[in-house]
Amino acid sequence: MTYREEDRNEQIFLSDSDRKSALPIRLQRLSALPWYDCWVQQLRIEKKSKHTIRAYTLSARTFSLTKLPGEDEKSWDVLSQMPVGEFHQIANPERGRMDAWMNTLGSLSPSSLNARIAATSHLLKWLGHGVPDWIQRPSKRKSLPRTLGRAELSRLREASNNSEDPLSSPIVTILLDTGLRVSELCGLDIEDIDLDDLSALVIGGKGEKDRTVLFTSATVRAVESWLPIRKSRARLTGTDDGERALLLSSRGRRMNPRSVQKLIDRLADDSDIPRSRLSPHTLRHTFATGLLERGADLVTIQRLLGHSSIATTRVYLEIGDQTLREIYHRAQRTPPIATSSFENELDEIRNKNGYEAITQIE
Repeated sequence: MTYREEDRNEQIFLSDSDRKSALPIRLQRLSALPWYDCWVQQLRIEKKSKHTIRAYTLSARTFSLTKLPGEDEKSWDVLSQMPVGEFHQIANPERGRMDAWMNTLGSLSPSSLNARIAATSHLLKWLGHGVPDWIQRPSKRKSLPRTLGRAELSRLREASNNSEDPLSSPIVTILLDTGLRVSELCGLDIEDIDLDDLSALVIGGKGEKDRTVLFTSATVRAVESWLPIRKSRARLTGTDDGERALLLSSRGRRMNPRSVQKLIDRLADDSDIPRSRLSPHTLRHTFATGLLERGADLVTIQRLLGHSSIATTRVYLEIGDQTLREIYHRAQRTPPIATSSFENELDEIRNKNGYEAITQIE
């Protein structure tokens, strides 16, 4: 009798009570329910984002559909409805399914491979299995977030102000002044904005967390100049009462991240910046590094960006160190100058109080 035949016979002779007892106690009451629905519900309870859930379920699907030698082929419809107790046996990584699945991922980049392994590891741990020691995540080169230099930033602001698209200026200004994620920007509603308080409430950001972001006077001016255009778009398309989105397309619909990226691509062309260097997330990174260079502490930046862990925010320290080195070497190549407006400007920044002193991006 071969190894796989022994495995099949072992599964055949396992009684329902044996299968149930093999499950973690927390899953025994779910043993007869479809594993896929239960697991997805667990992801929602953990407040995983829609994008994360989509990625996790894709990995779980390819993992569960991986067929071992001697197994009958099953469709996803059948596998996804399999009871938790039965799927617990099938997903057991000691039976070789994890190895076979990993062999199908050889062409993926290290970051994609890590994401797939993380998703399947979550599923295995939820089922009560340990992740095998031999599963090694590939190391990936750590890259610093891309940010815009002062000249690029100036050209971008000029291009957005001169653009024929009335959305260009408010989108660029809001992203640079608040550090919002593009999904959070598109999700803003009229009632979330408080121009008198110089703030906006972000509902259900990444990880389903709410937070407040702050405005500068430039943000307020950009929003106020956009509101009459927004109102006319909503009226012309008949969505005046139904659509509460702050940013509306020419068709009166809520802007989505893909549309925002297309707008940013056009602005990249107009401002002579390679498209590969400019995205909504680039503006978020530029906002964060601007805060750091002006003396903001990591905890403040973490709260404004909505990072769940300060370890995520700490990457900006490396950018700050890189900037420090560039400034140092540039200064070493520059002849000494008398006390100038530069030092006076630094004194003004040090003496200034309030939010705008640390958030205004030149």
